[in-house]
This record gives sequence, structure tokens and C-alpha cells, in this order.
Amino acid sequence: MTPFWKSLSAPVRLALVFGFEALAALFLLFGWGLAAVLSTYLVLGALAVVPPSPRWKLLALAVVTLEATLGLSVKLGGDLLFVSLVGVLVLLLRLPSIAVWLKALLATAVLLISIPVAGFANTFLFELGIQIGIYSAMALGLNVVVGMAGLLDMGYAAFFAIGAYTWAIFGSTQAAQFLAGWVPLNGNFVYLFMGFAIIATALTGILIGLPALRLRGDYLAIVTLGLGEVVRILANNLDHPTNFTNGPQGISGVVKPPIDWFQALLQIAGIPRSAATDYQLFFYFLVLVIIGIVIVVNINLGKSKFGRAWVAIREDEIAAKAMGIPMVKTKLLAFATGAAFSGAMGVLFASQRGFVSPESFTLIASITILGMVVLGGMGSVPGVVLGAAALTILNLDLLKSFSEFLNTLRQNGTVLFGFHFSDLPSQVDPAKYERLVFGIILILMMIYRPAGLIPEQRHVLENHEEKPS
Repeated sequence: MTPFWKSLSAPVRLALVFGFEALAALFLLFGWGLAAVLSTYLVLGALAVVPPSPRWKLLALAVVTLEATLGLSVKLGGDLLFVSLVGVLVLLLRLPSIAVWLKALLATAVLLISIPVAGFANTFLFELGIQIGIYSAMALGLNVVVGMAGLLDMGYAAFFAIGAYTWAIFGSTQAAQFLAGWVPLNGNFVYLFMGFAIIATALTGILIGLPALRLRGDYLAIVTLGLGEVVRILANNLDHPTNFTNGPQGISGVVKPPIDWFQALLQIAGIPRSAATDYQLFFYFLVLVIIGIVIVVNINLGKSKFGRAWVAIREDEIAAKAMGIPMVKTKLLAFATGAAFSGAMGVLFASQRGFVSPESFTLIASITILGMVVLGGMGSVPGVVLGAAALTILNLDLLKSFSEFLNTLRQNGTVLFGFHFSDLPSQVDPAKYERLVFGIILILMMIYRPAGLIPEQRHVLENHEEKPS
């Protein structure tokens, strides 16, 4: 039986989409932020479920982008309109029969105009964009190990920690604890240390992989989990007898790269400058460049002979071995490649935050990155980026914003449908149940969409071939 929404004619679909857009524009005009957010979400939902023709869909996405940008620039709808911009990028990925340059043009407008405009109005959105980029790059690295090669790595945050501490120790006064007369390295060395971190973490991945990759399945997961915890515990305890990591107190005062040249470019372009936004905007653009490079590398790896060998191992290790694929060498390459991505982002993370502590590299961090890969779709580059964006927004923004909203209703004594929010227990705090929400999402994904939000194209074709004609 055809669902009702799929039976709608093209003109009705078009009227439905642009009717919601007209409502969103009206709500923005009158300053009704929450209503504008809901209308925008309805537009994106309609475009996902009952899309009009591709050209009209592209136009509708452009209108959503404009509405969300205007709303964010005047601080309407809080951070929720930022999710609309992410939704636009996701739907662009799923838009067929449209010239690539048109989709690239709208995506560029979102990334280089809409988000910076929103960031100048609310600097937290720059931070959110930076964290999405960092976790996307790490998730793409883990996607090589888990998604392509099928090796379950539960200690991936260890490589992130190695990269972060590599720069934090030498880019701060911490190295003076064991090197007499040490002064922090100039911030320009950040880029060189990203290269060092890539080499160091790749070698660490090989050293860890040599004994661990003789195992598979649950046994491999347990071993990598233990090795990940070893790195975190070392960072936590290497403050004596020689103080390398400053222990649980972490390392502060990590140097940022100088951005005089970037500030000069902003001045030439007439972009407003301030101490609160200059570095945030710089790191946002730097993350965009890095994530672009990582995506290109991932796509090329997937098409290479190594990518095909990883997929063969993932699908059937015995058959791959029978075909002459060297197991240890190929698995080690996957481990080293994934570790290198994580190490580079660790350096960027330390430089951007200016502070590093063992608490950032716990087992939960590894599980979260793995969840990004599973949620988006193992082996799917756009899916993994979407999974990273979704979980980062959920963790850093949505749950905390919902908690603040409930606290405001509780403090104001709001009554809704006879319910007094002042009676709401203080334990009802969505931000405290981040792991519960995360677990529920993964359970629902395993039940209703096990291949992920944007499945790997190979899985889509295999499922299509398996359906009876």
C-alpha cells in the first residue's frame, strides 16, 4: 500500500513545501523565533519525505538557507536554526539530477557565508562548527578502520590524545619541567607538529596493531579498549617522577598559531574584527580546509586497491586471504591511516582549546566517535560526516539548550495544560542523560536503519539486488 505522502501530486508537494517556507518567513518577520524554527524543520521534513522536482527542491533549500541565516543573524530561534543549515547540507548530498556546481555553490554559501554570519551574532556557533569538523575528521579516520576494513577499534581516542599531548607539551611551558631553559615553541610550529603527530600516531597504530590484529571481533575490541585506556592512564600519571603531562591537572597555556596575515585579510575584506571572533573564524576555516582534504583522501582510498582490499577483508576475511590479500600488512595500513587522521586533529584540538587534560580522551570519547560512524553509515563518507554533525550538535547544543529551557520554565513557574513546571524534579535534566539518549538513538538505528542514515552505496546496491523482482 502506497503511503499517503507518496501519493501526493507534484503541485500539492510544491504547495506544501513553499507554504511552510512562507510561514517561516512570516514568523521571522514578526520575531517569533520558535515558530520560525518549527516551520523551517517542517520544510526540511517535507523535502525529505515528499520532495518536489529536483530544481524546485534546490530552490527550496536556498530559501531555507536564506531564512535560517537571517534568523541567526538577529539571534532568533537560538541555536536551533543552525540545525536547519546542517539539514540543508544533508539534503544537498541526496539531491539527484542537479549539476554538481549548483549544489557546490549552495553548500559553499552555507559554509562560507551563512555559518560565519551566524557566528558573528553568536560565537558559540563557531565553536560548534569547529567541533563538528574535528569530530568529522576523526570519525572519517575511524571509518577507515571500522567501516572499510571491518576492524572494531574501541580505543580510538588514544591516538587523539597522543596528537593533542604532542603539541601541548612542546607548545607550552610544560616541556620546561624536563628540558632546562625551555620556552614554548612559536605557534607557527602547529602545522609542522600536525605532520609529526601523523607520523607518531601512525607508528603507534602499527605498534598497537602488530599484536592486536591477530585477533578479530570481540577480542580485538577488548584489546583495543584496553590499549586506549593505557594511553589515558599514562597521561593521567606521567607527572612523576618526571612531570611530562602534568597529570590530572592537564596542560594549560597551549600556544595558538599567529594569525596576523588572516586578520589583515579580514581587514581588506571589510569583515568586522574582534578578539572574540578572529581566532574562532580562523580555526573554523582551518577545520574546513582539513576536513576537505580528509574527505578527498577517504574517497581516493576507497577507490584504491587498498580500499578494495579492506572491503574484501570486511566482507569475508577467509575469502580475502584465499585471494592472496596479505592480512597483517593490509590491516596495519588501515590502523595506521585511521590513527594518523586522529593524531592530526589532536594537535588542532590542543591548539584551539589551549588546554589538554586526560578527561577529554576517555572510553566514552572512543564510543562516541564509533557511534558517529555507525549512525551515519559504516563505509559511507557523507554518512559519517552527518553522524558526526548529528551527535556533536546533540551533545554540545540540543540537550543543554533543552535543559536550560526546562529550567527557565521551572523558575518562572510556568503552567502548561494544567502541569506546573515548578513541580518538575531537578533530576529531570536532559543534559545529564546524554549517554541514555545516545544509547536509545543507536538502538533505534539498529532496529529501523541498520545501514545508517546515508548507507554506503555498495550496501544500497546489494540490498537492491537481493530484493525479489
